Amino acid sequence: MFVREATVTYKTTRRPECDRPIKSSEEVAKLAEPWVQGQMKEHFYVVLLDAKHKYLCHELVSLGTLDSTHVHPRECFTLAVREQAAAVVFIHNHPSGDPSPSPEDRAVTRRLVQSGEILGIDVLDHIILADGGLYSFRDAGEIS
Repeated sequence: MFVREATVTYKTTRRPECDRPIKSSEEVAKLAEPWVQGQMKEHFYVVLLDAKHKYLCHELVSLGTLDSTHVHPRECFTLAVREQAAAVVFIHNHPSGDPSPSPEDRAVTRRLVQSGEILGIDVLDHIILADGGLYSFRDAGEIS
């Protein structure tokens, strides 16, 4: 007999479509800052974009602990597939204040990019926000 684990459902937040495409990590960080500002646990979000890279919606994918969160591509791309997003940006915070990526952050980013390639959904960036600034995997050349 199979027992299904209870799952946590996170709220998807929608706003009217932006008039212009999102073009930089700074624009995404400004959009996401209110979601993660002052949070004492890691929050991992997916931002969905249309074919012109205009904002569609965002969703909290995972709520972690003080210094980590468990992220799986299945949860990260579920909404993107359902909403037929052309591209995504992943965002998470570092409550420590240091935006530097951990080895785990790099490994998750590689898995997410590979999963996006398989699904035909562009992973434009993975951004880490912290009081000490931001880290963009695209700006650092880790996502092409």
